[in-house]
Amino acid sequence: MKKNSSEEIINRTLVPILALDLHYEYLNELKAVFADMKKVNKISSQFTWNEKDLKIEERIKDEVVLITDLDLKIVFASNGIKRMTGYQEEEVLGKTPRMFQGPATNKSVLKEIKEAIKQEIPFKKTIENYKKDGRTYKCSVDATPVYNLKGKLSHFIAFEREDKSA
Repeated sequence: MKKNSSEEIINRTLVPILALDLHYEYLNELKAVFADMKKVNKISSQFTWNEKDLKIEERIKDEVVLITDLDLKIVFASNGIKRMTGYQEEEVLGKTPRMFQGPATNKSVLKEIKEAIKQEIPFKKTIENYKKDGRTYKCSVDATPVYNLKGKLSHFIAFEREDKSA
């Protein structure tokens, strides 16, 4: 059975439109990464730390980046925070990462994280966190203290991703 010409035209034009949609999404992701890096560069310049040693530019595309001050208040959250948690960056700024924790969060892991922060040492942990809608997810956290060029502790930075295997 032969398709009529209007069906053929529709089928031929759908593929380019879909390709444009994918291209548009990719461009928006690139813009978001660029905007994130601009904010990180501003923070690193202001506090004189070298973000290149942290490989932020390489990791920010695939992971959520959270930067906290010494009081553990979030001063930066990359655009990926919305995808992972449901929260916009504006909703998490000024709060602590405790906002993602709840009853299912393992207290002994929290204790280990608190001790690592106190000792100013890097840590890697997987923790049960909560999304904005209340659902839980396993969050793999790779965090490290950040020092300024004078060797003084300035911030903490965490690279986070949802751990689907855990």
